[in-house]
Amino acid sequence: MADPKKNETEVKRITEGVFRKVFYLKNLMMSVVDYSTGPMEKPNPLHSHHQEQISYVAKGQLFVVIGDKKKHMKKGDVFYIAPNTPHAIQLLSKDVRIIDSYCPIVEEYLNI
Repeated sequence: MADPKKNETEVKRITEGVFRKVFYLKNLMMSVVDYSTGPMEKPNPLHSHHQEQISYVAKGQLFVVIGDKKKHMKKGDVFYIAPNTPHAIQLLSKDVRIIDSYCPIVEEYLNI
């Protein structure tokens, strides 16, 4: 049996109060991102990427901005982001956990 830990990273600090752990296969990636930097006055800057993304809110509340739409999300909600679509988040509670899935994988997440 293959070592299941071979396809995961250690928890890594991304910025102050933001930590990410990544699990991945050849074409599919899941990241668990913990934020303790909320609430935020405004959304973080819009960004986009070529991956498809599905995200599950595991803790807290936030606004998700996808294109020109802004939607309130809470624990248990799921949102989808199509490839190359500008998006951002705005934390509404102090602590937020989002579980993101990407296809294909985000190579940069394996190198930081």
